[in-house]
Amino acid sequence: MTRENSTEVTEFFLLGFGAQHKYRYFLFIVFLVIYATSMMGNIGIILLIKTDSRLQTPMYFFLQHLAFVDICYTSAITPKMLQNFILENKSISFEGCAMQLLVYATFATSDCYLLAAMAVDRYVAICNPLHYPMIMSQRVCIQLVAGSYIMGSINASVHTGFTFSLYFCKSNTINHFFCDVPPILALSCSSIDINIMLLVVFVGFNLMFTVLVVIFSYIYILAAILKISSAAGRKKAFSTCASHLTAITVFYGTLSYMYLHHGTKESQEQEKMASVFYGIMIPMLNPLIYSLRNQDVKEALKGIRKKAF
Repeated sequence: MTRENSTEVTEFFLLGFGAQHKYRYFLFIVFLVIYATSMMGNIGIILLIKTDSRLQTPMYFFLQHLAFVDICYTSAITPKMLQNFILENKSISFEGCAMQLLVYATFATSDCYLLAAMAVDRYVAICNPLHYPMIMSQRVCIQLVAGSYIMGSINASVHTGFTFSLYFCKSNTINHFFCDVPPILALSCSSIDINIMLLVVFVGFNLMFTVLVVIFSYIYILAAILKISSAAGRKKAFSTCASHLTAITVFYGTLSYMYLHHGTKESQEQEKMASVFYGIMIPMLNPLIYSLRNQDVKEALKGIRKKAF
């Protein structure tokens, strides 16, 4: 497909939610509060880990990057959504739409791999504690984080490149609140067979690989915890995994529904709600999950409160 054909559509219009116009000011306030809370929570987690010596471990190194990734991918979609609640013109340029998808997909995919890396970290910490500092060295942690960003970049580049090389002639109205692959493909007059195949293969691989890493890590973790003789020891071991286990359950459950669910027209609004939960709610929930269910973080927060007051 030539560049001239692919740029025949110079802008898109984001349709948003079904009842958006009627409740737009209410929705604006709600999502503004959620976005502000998400920014403060994730920036707070990053600063807390950087400043507290007790949190200078591989687990919190990964958590720091998870918070950064959450900031990036929710910031790729939320500000534009907030703008569209209060402005009549809901357009986004062709290039802006491509950039939004590229940034969002890069960091959303990186999130999957970071969660898998955190599962491996918990596995080593509980199942092989004596060799933990040697196995999870700074070099290994940096390689795992770098690999997460590389996989995110590859996935996003492939989908963005193939999606925006299509010929759009049906409409330029995207039935979503941001530029995501499935609703953009629905506008194409070109064959989208390759795009669907790439979506299934890449998303399927990213999900299956990272989910299997998490599942096998936690099978071994559970087996190791059950071997601990004391109830207090089992509780302490499980508490180190509770926040991560909660985060991955919410994350992967929503992501699987979004991309592997073959929806009908009736389910499009449900898929938008899933996107809201995944792209906007989860980045807000992660700092709460890791602060409320993690003893080390709670102790660090208590230390800050004592210094402040």
